[in-house]
Amino acid sequence: MLNYSYRFLFFSLVVLLQACAGSPQKPPEDLLSLTEAQMKIRSYQSRVYDATEQKKVLRAVVSALMDLGFIIERVNVPLGLVTAGKFARDGFVEATVTVRPKGDERMEIRANALFNTRPIEDPKAYQNFFAAVQRSLFLRD
Repeated sequence: MLNYSYRFLFFSLVVLLQACAGSPQKPPEDLLSLTEAQMKIRSYQSRVYDATEQKKVLRAVVSALMDLGFIIERVNVPLGLVTAGKFARDGFVEATVTVRPKGDERMEIRANALFNTRPIEDPKAYQNFFAAVQRSLFLRD
């Protein structure tokens, strides 16, 4: 009789837990859609330059980051990816920059920066970076 009571209790608990689980919810259709705020941020994180050589632009990006005090962590030429970091007053800044062809004679540079794992959304920070890239590209011509 005791064995039967434990089995009944166990199966009752399983049924109760399944009832509490509920049905799986369908994710919202706009889950991966960009919002207006995200589009605005992306607009000042990206610039297009008249250049045909990805390696040349990657070298300019590395030079610009170093001029801004970053330590280069990784450069992946086939992917057009540069990651760098630097210590700031109250934390750590991480930067990821991608360089990819946009047509035959242009390159798009997109920078993404984090301060203590929080996205940097100030347009001035990105303007400073792209000004340094522009100087580096000009010096390399």
